[in-house]
Amino acid sequence: MKTTLSVIKADVGSIGGHIKPSARLKTTVENHVRENGKKLLIDCYVSTTGDDIAILMSHERGVNDPKIHELAWDSFMAGTKVAKEQGLYGAGQDLLKDAFSGNVRGLGPASCEMEFEERPNEPFLFFAADKTDPGAYNLPLYLGFLDPMHCAGLLLSPKMSQGFTFTIMDVNHTEGDRVIELNAPEELYDIACLLRDNERFVVESVRSRANNDIAAVVSTSRLHNIAGTYTGKDDPVALVRTQGNFPATGEVLSPYRIAHYVAGTMRGSHHGPLMPVKLNSTISFFDGPPIVSCAAFSVSHGRFTEPVDAFDHPFWDWVRNNAAQKAAEIRNQGFSGPAMLPYSELEYGGVVEKMNKLDKRFIVRKDKEAAGNGRKRKAA
Repeated sequence: MKTTLSVIKADVGSIGGHIKPSARLKTTVENHVRENGKKLLIDCYVSTTGDDIAILMSHERGVNDPKIHELAWDSFMAGTKVAKEQGLYGAGQDLLKDAFSGNVRGLGPASCEMEFEERPNEPFLFFAADKTDPGAYNLPLYLGFLDPMHCAGLLLSPKMSQGFTFTIMDVNHTEGDRVIELNAPEELYDIACLLRDNERFVVESVRSRANNDIAAVVSTSRLHNIAGTYTGKDDPVALVRTQGNFPATGEVLSPYRIAHYVAGTMRGSHHGPLMPVKLNSTISFFDGPPIVSCAAFSVSHGRFTEPVDAFDHPFWDWVRNNAAQKAAEIRNQGFSGPAMLPYSELEYGGVVEKMNKLDKRFIVRKDKEAAGNGRKRKAA
C-alpha cells in the first residue's frame, strides 16, 4: 500500500507570551482531528514544540489532499477559539486568512508531506522546530545525507554510495516555486554553495538515487512571500525516512550535536544556536534559543508505534549545555554585526523605519569640502 505522511503545524496561542500552548488548547486540537478525521486518517499524533502545535497524520489520500488540509485548518480554528477564550497570546496568529481555500500552503501554517510504498520495516523521524526558519535544516540534511564524516553509510552501503538528489527552492522568488535539482556526489560543491545561504536557498526534499524513493521533506514556504510582508519565521517541520537505502537514524541525528547558528530567536530577528530538545519542550531564553525536537516512529499499514523521543538521552544534555553557552556568547554581542539579522530578514519594522528616516538626513559632501575637513583634522 502507499502511505502518505502529512505534518501541519501552527502557532494559534500560547501561555505567558511565546512559551507553550495551554493543555486545553492542545486537547481541543487533538480531539477535533481524531473526531473529524475518522473517515480520512489511518492514524495521527499531536505534539507541541515551543508555542506551536503540530499534527502528524497518516492516510492514503496522497499529498496536497484538500480534505486533509481542511481537517488541520479546522482543528487549528477550533483551537484558536479556545485560545481567545483563555486570553492566550497570539491567538490564531499563524492563520493568515479568514477562510480555507483548498490547501494550507499560502494560509500560514507550515506543512510537509511524503507518499511512499511502505517497506517491511518503515522507521522515520518527525522534526519540529520553533523560533527559526526552514533553512535551519539545510546543514543537518547536507551532513546527514552527503558527508561520510557523519554518514558512514555513504562508504559502507553500496546503494547509498550512489548518492542522493536534493531539490532546493529559492524562497525569495515570489512568482511561483523556483527550484533546482542537484545530484550528489557529483554536484556536492554546488549544493554547498546554495545551502550556505539559509535565508534564501532551502532544501525542499531529498530522494535516493538508487531507486528514486523519497527520503526527506521540509516545509519551505516563506510567510513574507505569502502575505506580502514579512510576518514571521516559519517554525519549520521535516520528515526523514531512515535505514536501508537511507542514512541510519543515528547518522541523521549526528549533525544536530553541532547546535549550529540559525536565524530566529527573539522577535525572529537574531541568530542563535539550534538546540535539540525533548518532546513538548517550551521556549524560554530570549524567546529561544531556537529549538528542534525529534520523534522517532515506525509505521506499518499507516499505523504509528508510540513515539520515541530521539533527543531524550544523556548525550543530548551535554549538547544542550554547549548550545546554551553558544547562545550566551552571541547574545553578549547584542545588536551588533552577525548577532542580529540583516534588514531584509527582520520581522519587526522598527529598524527599517528608522533607517528610512535617517537616510533622508544623509548628505553627500563635495570633494573640496571633504578635503578641507581632512586638513582641519590633521592640523588639530
